[in-house]
Amino acid sequence: MATTSRRHFLKASAGVAAAVSLSNPVSGTDRPSGESVSELPAHQCTNFSGLHAYAQKSIVAGDEIVFRVSSSVPYDLRVLRLAGEVDDPESDVEIGKFTDAEPMVQPVHLGSYVHVDDPIEPAEISHGLSLECWLRPWGFNQPGGIITQVDKDGDGFGLMLRADSQIELFWTENPNGPKQRLSTTSFRLARRVWTHLVAVFSGDGISLYADGELCGHSTIPTQPVAVNGPLRIGASGGEDGAAQFIDGDIAMPAIYGRSLTSEEVRQRFRARALKAPETEKLIAYWPLDEEQGERIKDQSQKGRDGLIINHGTWQVGGPSFHAESIQRYGQEYDPARDGNRGHALRLCSDDLMDCRWKETHRLKIPIDAVSGVYVGRFYYQWDNKPMQYDCTFIVCRPDDRPQAPVLMICSTSTWLAYNCAPFPRPRPAGRDWNAPSLPGAPTYCCYHNHRAGQPTYYLGVNRPWPGAGADNLFSPKEVDYSHLMRGELFTHRWLDGVYDDAARYWYDVITDWDLHNNPDLLAGYKVVIVNGHSEYWSAEAFTGIDRYLSGGGNLMVMSGNSFFWRTSYSADGAIMECRKYDARIGGRRAAPMGETWHSQDGERGSLLRECGYPEYHFVGLSCIGWDGLQKKDDYGVFYTTTASHFLFHHPEEVGLVDGDTFGHAPDGGLPHAVGHEWDVRLPTLAAVTTHIPRGAILPDDEPEGIVTLAEGYRPAGGGTFDYFTNPARTSDGVSAEMIYWQRPAGGRVLHFGAIAIGWALSKDPKLSAIVRNAMHHFDVPRVAVDKV
Repeated sequence: MATTSRRHFLKASAGVAAAVSLSNPVSGTDRPSGESVSELPAHQCTNFSGLHAYAQKSIVAGDEIVFRVSSSVPYDLRVLRLAGEVDDPESDVEIGKFTDAEPMVQPVHLGSYVHVDDPIEPAEISHGLSLECWLRPWGFNQPGGIITQVDKDGDGFGLMLRADSQIELFWTENPNGPKQRLSTTSFRLARRVWTHLVAVFSGDGISLYADGELCGHSTIPTQPVAVNGPLRIGASGGEDGAAQFIDGDIAMPAIYGRSLTSEEVRQRFRARALKAPETEKLIAYWPLDEEQGERIKDQSQKGRDGLIINHGTWQVGGPSFHAESIQRYGQEYDPARDGNRGHALRLCSDDLMDCRWKETHRLKIPIDAVSGVYVGRFYYQWDNKPMQYDCTFIVCRPDDRPQAPVLMICSTSTWLAYNCAPFPRPRPAGRDWNAPSLPGAPTYCCYHNHRAGQPTYYLGVNRPWPGAGADNLFSPKEVDYSHLMRGELFTHRWLDGVYDDAARYWYDVITDWDLHNNPDLLAGYKVVIVNGHSEYWSAEAFTGIDRYLSGGGNLMVMSGNSFFWRTSYSADGAIMECRKYDARIGGRRAAPMGETWHSQDGERGSLLRECGYPEYHFVGLSCIGWDGLQKKDDYGVFYTTTASHFLFHHPEEVGLVDGDTFGHAPDGGLPHAVGHEWDVRLPTLAAVTTHIPRGAILPDDEPEGIVTLAEGYRPAGGGTFDYFTNPARTSDGVSAEMIYWQRPAGGRVLHFGAIAIGWALSKDPKLSAIVRNAMHHFDVPRVAVDKV
């Protein structure tokens, strides 16, 4: 049983704003982007114990941060700007606080399905009723509704998928009457195989068909009651609303106010969901050809349009489509021009795009607040032990504030992609690795599939993302490595002068979403820094970087595995889409090539380099892989290769000659810069490529002018895959290459090709001197007063 004690906070840091009292809850209509609480029809809820919270991921100084909290225990909350040394909470600057907050558990509503407000009327089925759809199940862990119309008492009718993989039809003849059932006899559905299903009520009895064949029959004439309850596709219902969510793909659901004949059923099966049903007594028909958005159109002219709850998954193709037949290379394919692709909607019982929680706390961020990384830090007790929870957000400069010379891009798309445990078990304060998820909580992300194995293609933003906390490790404590928010903070603190007295620079901070939403905001900055593990990029953001460089901008990439996967966002920024192919490199298992086209923009997804954006063309390097991160030997250092380059000499002498190392602590120990994931030049990738897949072309068009300043070596070995992501190793052990590039198209790039640059900056004076020289070369002035 969780308990807590009433206690006061640590005293606030000097120079902070006055404390703010607990705000009263307000209507969910004031929430930032995402669905409002009032829009959700009745839906079975799930409650998670412990403390969980989310807020806007990015706000402007002067705006209000809105926290939405679910907690089964009392807590205190401090709103902090992270400052000072990484891992030193005493240095963080308090902006406001909320004390002695009472517990309030807010439910989540798991499961995607289609809700149709307008039910079937009794008069519409007085001459019979037929339910039709195609179903491709992904799992049989629990019963799931296929097409149902059920009221809160459980009366009505529905076609169900049973946990034993059989199909069952249920109905009640009268309100509050006994529930009748008919199931298939010997027929069972197979996982990930399309089956055409039809249930027919007629004067001769009830019939169930699968793939055109009769597989269940009762000779007792009966007529289901048409209750005043919603139609649902992919779920059933009851006292708590929508429930029994299906894990499966549904194509061309239709409802007829008559009894289909066996020949009509066979004809519908042979049509493979490519032909609309006959209009005679057609009372609902959804072709699912929207392929995006949250509304589906009823083409029966009866007006039974549907609302998709929790988004579902578009662009998966229908029963006539073989997604595995689409080639990764050498095939010009456009889903919109494929007449045999068909349409379907994938539904997942653990889908959760928006928690829809009510507001709990609201705080106005001062108009003069420093742009940077902030957290709402929650303190509570669990089993009489102190616990801590961070809710991270970014504060951007307001438009009327002058630009800083430096712009720092937080890799928030990567933070979101790794959000595999949005509802973790309670964890204590201090550095920790891999807080496990609570039982029953969704764990899908860009690295985990959905509960029944459906590939993850969408991630909701309006959910907790505790993985972006300031104390999260991605290694054992003796290594002390992080790659998400904590890993990036080292570079922020270096710019503040915390780790290098000679390196105080004024900088603004934005998120990946901010850049995606307005790529032109880069204009005017003397240097833009891509930091940490900046793996996930939208085409809009990436081409914005290119335009900035072409206009004479300067880019410093302190990242590895950079610009790797293509993302897109919904118009309101509430949902990120990423479709990853090739399970060997983190692509989703069971994700065929034919499903990699995004629903949000209709363009091909997966690797940026295979979507028309080869990263080496834009920034000079491409990813060559990743490896372990559990021991010191997994992390390497840089060896100087071009010590004559001006960045090693002007305006400061770094003191390196060819063969000398940097990117490590002065004693040679950790931190090491070359760890986890890395980037190299195209010729290095090409040299390890021994097999060219069918239809592919190995490029040999590396742009001119790239200079390799250093090579990164790791005791554990070199790069781990080739240009086509086949397993490979560099013969000389190179894992990363650090380059300087005066681009022929305009702009200058300093790319370090490894994730842990900021970590190494916190200890290595030689790496610090190189970056200071680059700042000087990019005309970035130092600030005279420490803003921290």
